[in-house]
Amino acid sequence: MRADLLTDAVDGLDEALAAVDGFDEVLVDGLLRPQPAQAVGPAGLADAVAGSPLAGRVAEAAEKTAAGAAGEDHFVALAAARTALLGSVHDALVVRAEEAVGRPRPEEIGTAPPGGAEHAVNLLVAARSWLCDLARAGWRGIDHELVAGASAVVSAMLPEPGLRRLAALLDGFAAELAASCPGATLEQVPVRRWADLWSRAMLLTLPGAVSAPAVAGVTGRLLPLGMDLQEHATAVQAQVHAVFEPADGGASRLVRASVSAPKPDSVVGAGLWQLLRPRLSLLAAVSEGRAMELDAMPVTAEGDLLWDDARARTGEPAEVFATARVALPTAVASPTAPLDRHPARIAVPVLLEGYGVEEGEDGPVFLVAGVRLAVDVDRVPAAGPLTPEAVAGSGACVGLLRWDAGAFVLQPLAVERTVRKKAVAVHAGAWAGGTSDKAGVRAEKAATDTVTVLRERAGRLLRK
Repeated sequence: MRADLLTDAVDGLDEALAAVDGFDEVLVDGLLRPQPAQAVGPAGLADAVAGSPLAGRVAEAAEKTAAGAAGEDHFVALAAARTALLGSVHDALVVRAEEAVGRPRPEEIGTAPPGGAEHAVNLLVAARSWLCDLARAGWRGIDHELVAGASAVVSAMLPEPGLRRLAALLDGFAAELAASCPGATLEQVPVRRWADLWSRAMLLTLPGAVSAPAVAGVTGRLLPLGMDLQEHATAVQAQVHAVFEPADGGASRLVRASVSAPKPDSVVGAGLWQLLRPRLSLLAAVSEGRAMELDAMPVTAEGDLLWDDARARTGEPAEVFATARVALPTAVASPTAPLDRHPARIAVPVLLEGYGVEEGEDGPVFLVAGVRLAVDVDRVPAAGPLTPEAVAGSGACVGLLRWDAGAFVLQPLAVERTVRKKAVAVHAGAWAGGTSDKAGVRAEKAATDTVTVLRERAGRLLRK
């Protein structure tokens, strides 16, 4: 691995992010009556995309915004410019990461053809109107009445399968805003996050933006690399990263398989597996260290398997580090859809060996060929045996290379450490299919009691 490439400057990166940050700051106080100083933000976006097809529309939008006369089309143009800039940052960083690990580059994918939601244009217009009201008010100007305007739109969208993606985004965004009302009293505003959610939602209100992805069926062997567990107060998702080897002998590729479930906020730690376990046989395979044989399993162009247990069966043992050493180096990454290009989405599977370890301010730091690579142990789930101590004592690591706060960081999925002169692997998803580990058994028992009580209460409510 060329770790030195991860610390080298990327041309134009700082300038693109500065333009995004300038616009994001304008959204804090809103665009209804912008002050002269606020005109700098939209103008910076216009300058940054001056050489692109967006140039004319964004320049007009910046001018109208500075005059306090911007309409919905102008806000859409500004959101598009912001998304395009972050997309360029994503692409540059992914190219740098792939160069560092020496992996083949994926082919680009085009924009999906419009379609699918013409009958719900009125709902898209309503959602866009609410988002424009937010932009005019700004994050400091939000109140419960303004935020509550999203509820009727979300309720109307949920019955429409093609609009559920946008509905879920608006619902979560509105919930965050409601929890922060009134905005005038906020000590700290999550400027980048709320601008991300706003601009993404704005573009998803355009007809065709939420069209279904292209899907094909694949047959072959799936070799898991590790599991990323993502937890929210009301939802949990397990995402398995793996190498897929086609049965026809074609090039192997990197893929993902995800399963999600709603959850009460009282179910945490190892109890999360009880919510996910009945939904995906792959979780058991990861836990047991086995491959999966797939038969015509649906997969998107972006490498997301649309998991169907009927199209999969458990295969032979497949040790993660053997897969990482043999199959990972030649696996081709899947391309990223245009609207999904964002630095926060970067997750490049890598294998690191022979590194040194030192303690940093926020946790372990790997020394790879003399280069310091921060390890994001905050992403290691409590629902497994992988701990910061295990990471610090490791000699090999399979993880996801991410980009956070201006630098590449590593999220560990599994580590290999020496115990009594033997190499022992510790996986973040080792408890997914059940465990005999004493700590895992205790955590499961406590969670079982919580889940049982909640199910009994829910049953009584449904019988009333």
